[in-house]
Amino acid sequence: MEVEAPAIPKGRPREFCVDAALAAALRVFWTKGYEGTSMNDLTEAMGITKPSLYAAFGNKEALFNKALDLYEREKADYMRAALEAPTARGVAERLMYGALDMHCCPDNPGGCLGVIASVACGSEAECIRDAVLARGAAAKRAMLDRFEQAKADGDLPPDVEPEGLAALLTAINQGMAVQAGAGATRAELERLVETCLKLWPGR
Repeated sequence: MEVEAPAIPKGRPREFCVDAALAAALRVFWTKGYEGTSMNDLTEAMGITKPSLYAAFGNKEALFNKALDLYEREKADYMRAALEAPTARGVAERLMYGALDMHCCPDNPGGCLGVIASVACGSEAECIRDAVLARGAAAKRAMLDRFEQAKADGDLPPDVEPEGLAALLTAINQGMAVQAGAGATRAELERLVETCLKLWPGR
């Protein structure tokens, strides 16, 4: 009589929701920054143990990068939508109002995760800072490409430099993030956006 080989035991299933745990980690990083966040902060917010965190997400750096991916998909997706606006002014308008909505949403911590992480200066956070700056540079490049196309289409005056416009919007959005994190009201940030749009070149 043939005896069946014993079944190979499968790994123990996770007893937590990975998506919910990642969302919790994002909120902690967004609130405290990379350097200000401890592993205890993360495990407490995520409701898991350190071994479970390492098994599901890797180390703290890997977890932050996954949280940053989630942030870009769910919180900063207005940036992709802005680039699809039919005019350069429309790009600026969608971009600034999208940032305004994100910063002023009561469900979100104040400020911008990318800005918070980009000013990290400790040796532990150097690789994180470099990764965040690289993402920011890619976003700025996409904006620059869009404005160069707008200039080629005659949507911007000939004397306007697309690179300057991309730098201007980047600076304004970063400034809005800092001001929101410092407690600026929606009305105050709206005035900033409205003033910028009044000064926008062309249509």
